[in-house]
Amino acid sequence: MRDVAALAGVSLKTVSRVVNDEPGVSPSVRDRVLVAAGRLDYRHNLAASNLRRGGARTGVVGGLVQDVGNSFSATMLRAVEDALRPRSILLLAASLDEVDVREREIVENLLSRRVDGLVLMPASDRQDYLSAEVRAGLPIVFADRRPAGIDVDSVTVDNRAGARAAIEHLLAHGHRRIGILTDLASIPTSARRVEGVREAYAAARLPLDDSLLVRDIRDAGTASTVAAGLLDLDDPPTAFFAARNVIAEGVVRELMRRGLQRRIAHVGFDDLPMADLVDPGLTVIRQDATRLGECVGERLLARLDGDDSAPRHTVFAPTLVVRGSGEIRPGT
Repeated sequence: MRDVAALAGVSLKTVSRVVNDEPGVSPSVRDRVLVAAGRLDYRHNLAASNLRRGGARTGVVGGLVQDVGNSFSATMLRAVEDALRPRSILLLAASLDEVDVREREIVENLLSRRVDGLVLMPASDRQDYLSAEVRAGLPIVFADRRPAGIDVDSVTVDNRAGARAAIEHLLAHGHRRIGILTDLASIPTSARRVEGVREAYAAARLPLDDSLLVRDIRDAGTASTVAAGLLDLDDPPTAFFAARNVIAEGVVRELMRRGLQRRIAHVGFDDLPMADLVDPGLTVIRQDATRLGECVGERLLARLDGDDSAPRHTVFAPTLVVRGSGEIRPGT
């Protein structure tokens, strides 16, 4: 900055005002400083400037989700990013891959870099390792999953109600043997969805065949293999409920490989890119990932602005999107 000041023929304070976009500098002087900065390849150190100017802000927020490549996570993160951008806050995203040790390592790395806040879709069972940061006032908002061991803001979806709606939809169309494919049993969202499945069967006074309930499916390839095994049973399912978007993708592939996409019903949880373009279109329980991300961003900004009210736990209701695959009746 001293080099820029010398070349532009101004004071160091004037250069500081220009690079920090502060008032009190005439347009001609501002232009002169910017030209000098360009000639010297000067790049403003925003982090250092923020730390000096008070509030100990770095202008960076960490966003930790299970997989940044997953369409649900990616859409949510984009909405958070859009909420933060007008404030010139950078969102630094990372994948946890459902590994609690990885979560702790990445969180500690971000905290050592003095991020202004965290958006967390936790992989760990408890997050009280963040208690000191919560007491110190670090803004933390949980996305998709509620916190455990600490009480901070969260924005989630009613997973139990969504899964129950999916099963009720299939039961209403005559299905009784429904293949239910879910994620890791240890994941709270997965557990809530299984609870919703059981509630739907109980409400209909029908037995749930646990041999058709398969847990711990992490990817589309495994989902295809599991679906194939169920379809090869002597008494195969007449419908599937895929309790995660990548699982639904695997089921779709196996049904299409066998030419059964118009004979076996299928409802997925989470929407898929191009879900309306497969034939028939995929009926899903849709979580509004964009609205969820917007709400996460709004809560984070409120906390950054000094909101010290009690933690808020916002729960959105998912919606059933009918496209054709979930309306196929048994024996079609």
